[in-house]
Amino acid sequence: MGMDDNAILVKSKKFALRVIQLYKFLTLEKHEYVLSKQLLRSGTSIGANTREATRGQSKPDFYAKLFIALKEADETAYWLELLHEGDYINDKQFVSIYEECNQIVALLVSITKTQHAAR
Repeated sequence: MGMDDNAILVKSKKFALRVIQLYKFLTLEKHEYVLSKQLLRSGTSIGANTREATRGQSKPDFYAKLFIALKEADETAYWLELLHEGDYINDKQFVSIYEECNQIVALLVSITKTQHAAR
């Protein structure tokens, strides 16, 4: 496992914890339960899949899990956009977490790029 792989594990777990905090805020303060549940599911799934990738049986298994994590990260960005455009989170809340989500997407793209080119 390379240094990039370790970085994605750390970043995705940290991000999942931020998503959990945002979920708590959205449900307790904003009484928003539908979009926030989707955000919680996809935002925490990124870390779960990257962690599972490191325990993969093979290279194809490793990359398959990382591609799932990438899909979940992209979906998370979508839910964040809806929450922002729906006025559940303000610009400041949005920019910070959205930027972090995009960094995770970029890192996953970077890690999976070589495998994608081989397909």
